[in-house]
Amino acid sequence: MRFFKIIFWVLWRIWFYIMMGLPIIIMFPFLVISILKEKWYPYFFVMARIWAKCILFGTGFYYKVEREEVLPVGKSYMFVANHTSMTDIMLMLAVVRHPFVFVGKKELSKIPLFGFFYKRTCILVDRSSSKSRMAVFERAQKRLNQGLSVCIFPEGGVPDDETVLLDEFKDGAFRLAIEHQIPIVPLTFADNKERFSYTFLSGSPGIMRVKVHKAIPTEGKTLNDKKEVKDEVRTVIYHQLLKFSK
Repeated sequence: MRFFKIIFWVLWRIWFYIMMGLPIIIMFPFLVISILKEKWYPYFFVMARIWAKCILFGTGFYYKVEREEVLPVGKSYMFVANHTSMTDIMLMLAVVRHPFVFVGKKELSKIPLFGFFYKRTCILVDRSSSKSRMAVFERAQKRLNQGLSVCIFPEGGVPDDETVLLDEFKDGAFRLAIEHQIPIVPLTFADNKERFSYTFLSGSPGIMRVKVHKAIPTEGKTLNDKKEVKDEVRTVIYHQLLKFSK
């Protein structure tokens, strides 16, 4: 039985990566056109959502979303979520309808094909460089001025220890949100680690539950309130993870 599971995991994982590339190849001319001008980014975002849904459904995942409120259009937000799987990127794109840009680690730009568009549409950060971290705030300011939102996984990466329910949050997302006075929208991903963790021989198709929480306002907050806001957001996600685990 173990032998057949290993065969399934290997083939399934290979299929996942095929699904990552196939929609990009099919939509390639339109994707390239959409990144020629920054003001065309919303068109790229629509195609990115199609790409994400193709991967999720094509790999056997389906998601169930609970929303605590309907977010008004025409506003910018800071979207944050727990980070345990590569599928977090796809699920965030599938669930969030407001055009946003990811702030992510520059290492992902090395992934063939995916990386070509990733480095041209996302805000890349080299966490080992203080200069790179500062440049993130300048690029985020530009994107927010264009009416877009921003998405950051505040744990800063996937914890090496998969028993960690929720790692400590870094400051970047909360500093950005406070400096630009935009609401923070926490999302809790319940099943991504179980469905598709970074352990190669693991995972299975199935449901991915998502809770989109109420936006947490930052109006009137200053950087002195950063820790308080960060702790509030982390508490919301942590308690929801505990509820999901029951």
